[in-house]
Amino acid sequence: MGEPNNTGDVTVFDKIGGEAAVRSMVDNFYKRVVADPSLAPYFSHVPLDRLRNMQFEFFSAALGGPVRYTGRPIAHIHQSLRITLADFQRFVQHLFETLAELPLTEHETYEIVSRLNLYTNDVVSAGTGIVG
Repeated sequence: MGEPNNTGDVTVFDKIGGEAAVRSMVDNFYKRVVADPSLAPYFSHVPLDRLRNMQFEFFSAALGGPVRYTGRPIAHIHQSLRITLADFQRFVQHLFETLAELPLTEHETYEIVSRLNLYTNDVVSAGTGIVG
């Protein structure tokens, strides 16, 4: 844990324990998300193993890890889901709760969430939520 990257800096990816820790974080995060009655319908037809792998790549890259995100563009994946801002905020709240379990400073936690928030406009649609 806490090993320097190519530039000599310790990344957040390394600080929290590298690949195993990020995989565990993603698993814990999605346990919370799919257990949330407001968010679960968004994931009812999603292969969760594939989603967890894509999220592992996404978070690893966002945390400075040696992993490249290979998924489709964020906007393309989410365009038909009609995700509301309120549901996106619930999603982010679950991320905060998950990150609180990791050895991160408050600054690092907010830095991670701010990286996710860069994609708000790509995830949230003008719709009113899931069409039934």
